[in-house]
Amino acid sequence: MTYPDTQLFIDDQWLDAAEGRTIDVQNPASGRVIGRVAHASRQDLDLAADSVRRGFEVWRDYTPAQRSKIMRTAAELVRTRADEIAALMTQEQGKPLVEAKGEILAGADIIDWFAEEGFRVYGRTVPHRANPAIQQLVVKDPVGPVAAFTPWNFPINQVVRKLGAGLAAGCSMIVKAPEETPASPAALVRAFQDAGLPAGVLALVYGNPAEISEYLIAHPAIRKITFTGSTAVGKQLAALAGQHMKRVSMELGGHAPVIVCEDADVELAVKAMSRAKFRNAGQVCISPTRFLVHDSVRQDFSKALAEFATGLNVGDGLADGTEMGPLANSRRIDAMSTLYADAVERGATVLSGGSRIGDAGNFWAPTVLDDVPADAKLFNEEPFGPVAAIRGFQDLGDAITEANRLSYGLAGYAFTRSLATADQLTRKVEVGMLWVNMPAMPSAELPFGGVKDSGYGSEGGPEAMEAYLNTRSVAIAH
Repeated sequence: MTYPDTQLFIDDQWLDAAEGRTIDVQNPASGRVIGRVAHASRQDLDLAADSVRRGFEVWRDYTPAQRSKIMRTAAELVRTRADEIAALMTQEQGKPLVEAKGEILAGADIIDWFAEEGFRVYGRTVPHRANPAIQQLVVKDPVGPVAAFTPWNFPINQVVRKLGAGLAAGCSMIVKAPEETPASPAALVRAFQDAGLPAGVLALVYGNPAEISEYLIAHPAIRKITFTGSTAVGKQLAALAGQHMKRVSMELGGHAPVIVCEDADVELAVKAMSRAKFRNAGQVCISPTRFLVHDSVRQDFSKALAEFATGLNVGDGLADGTEMGPLANSRRIDAMSTLYADAVERGATVLSGGSRIGDAGNFWAPTVLDDVPADAKLFNEEPFGPVAAIRGFQDLGDAITEANRLSYGLAGYAFTRSLATADQLTRKVEVGMLWVNMPAMPSAELPFGGVKDSGYGSEGGPEAMEAYLNTRSVAIAH
């Protein structure tokens, strides 16, 4: 399918940038330029901010039922267009078609869930202490226009988690989507347009991330910021938002520990973690990364994980049988090379991979390293790529200490047959999401977010709605 150029979406219209600037979009499997995306100027951002300010005044007065109907229609349009959108996503992001379509269909489910959760934004009545004639109300209102900043690793999923909750709460939204993967978010926005979303409720912009974030966060029309991305950038944006007293949600980086206990089902652990590790070429914020494996089972686990990695079919995501596509950009290749070289220099044992594949595109061989020292960069910096780092342990307390050593606290995994051990891990591993004896299975109805430097706020469950609502007290004397 032909890859389109992508425009800005402002006030229900698809527009070229006011200054005519564009950014090239590359296919990560070939390195070739396949299209262009409009580069917003301040003039475009002002138009977008003004449109969502006006759109909010309209959308806030829609009933939950009216909002739900439009959102459900959009979700169904996304489903019917899933094959088309998946082809766009694979061309711009690299992931295999089956993964792209899975992300899109899951996105439609998230929209549906939030469409219904909007019905459950409840206030309450509080009896007055002295005068029963005084009516005391707790009311919840949409916070206002929102600026959402989303990354390239999940071009649909990262948008719908913000968009679903925001729209269901009654907010309007400017989405600053990634320049690397612009066409699939644009297809998502088009589904909402075709579903009948009123003009101005949603805007879509692209351009220089630092310039756009700095301008929109300070803009008086914007009342809330939501960001998914690196911890370093998240801290900068949170600090800027604080200067302007803007509400903030942050879903930031991770470095997920995997604790494989002495009594673990090793076959289950390998099966659950192998696909999870190399899904989306490891470019997943909750990807299992630091494998802490009890010495008694480490050899079996390491060997099996390396065999899985070696057997993966790496190639163009559009090709039949591809199990892992390219990294999304050349920067990730450089990062893999640096992390790999540092780990090996410090004494890590190479069990599989460890090199770039070919000289066209951004392909990196699925890599498994054993005996990785705790001071290696790979055990301290989020790799965001197809590299698994393993080290052993003898005492569970030491494994938990290592799992908690870093400032990250997004996701974690553990494998044990003991309920007592599972309880200990639940209480002591400092992550926002812990999966025991299973791969990650996030869903719209569960909170999705981290602790410590991995951010704050949730992008799932009823908790996600709260971030888009003001809670107010009203007392009426009769």
